[in-house]
Amino acid sequence: MDVQPSRSPGQLAWGAWNLLQLVFTLLWTATLCSLVLLLYVLGVPVARLLRMAPRVWAPVLVAGAGARLVVEGGQDIDWSRPHLIVSNHQSVIDICALYMAVPVPLRFLLKDEMRKVPFVNWYARATGMLFLDRDSRRAGAIVRRQAAALLAAGQTLCLFPEGTRSRTGELAPFKAGLLQAAIDAGVPVIPVALDGCGKVLPPQGLFRVRPGTIRVRIGTPIDPHQPGDPLDRQALTQRVHDAVRTMLEPRI
Repeated sequence: MDVQPSRSPGQLAWGAWNLLQLVFTLLWTATLCSLVLLLYVLGVPVARLLRMAPRVWAPVLVAGAGARLVVEGGQDIDWSRPHLIVSNHQSVIDICALYMAVPVPLRFLLKDEMRKVPFVNWYARATGMLFLDRDSRRAGAIVRRQAAALLAAGQTLCLFPEGTRSRTGELAPFKAGLLQAAIDAGVPVIPVALDGCGKVLPPQGLFRVRPGTIRVRIGTPIDPHQPGDPLDRQALTQRVHDAVRTMLEPRI
């Protein structure tokens, strides 16, 4: 009969601390979502509601995780223009980091399963997030049109074209379909590389937070309609993937 090794007092204490962090994260998220929904019902503009995430919700969770956020690049970008932001995906804390790094109201393309999550689902619907059923080709075409309309209306959208969180930290291929929205709307694509999120909050397991540094590297916008060299969907996707991969490479 195998005997499971007992956990040390330090491991037990760290497990208890992580459990408290999980409970706080859920309660804090539910509270902020509820407040946003109340203000939405009272007629507060959605743009103002979206700013509550980077100013109130995300900083508390990042600090609570013991993480330090470092943002590199983006100073020369004209943020008054709409953009499609394309990022790698390491952890659920990615959204917090992106909210804090991007200086304009930001909407996300969320997986369809998020419709089943109380509070988050209601918040997402109220603030104009988009949902994608990854198993439906028809749904993908509909979301591409929705994304293009949102971008054409002057909004900034963020998506994770790997399709899921990386379990190893390695950059997976990008799905090209949704980048068509930037071509249709005529807006630049900003490649963003997230580094360290998977170490602060690994995708494996329930909730195992570790203090660390999260780096958000914001690349140079890529215009799919650049004069003399327009990009089709596949070429644009490859260009963005190359940019993100380069930003993730170790720096000497």
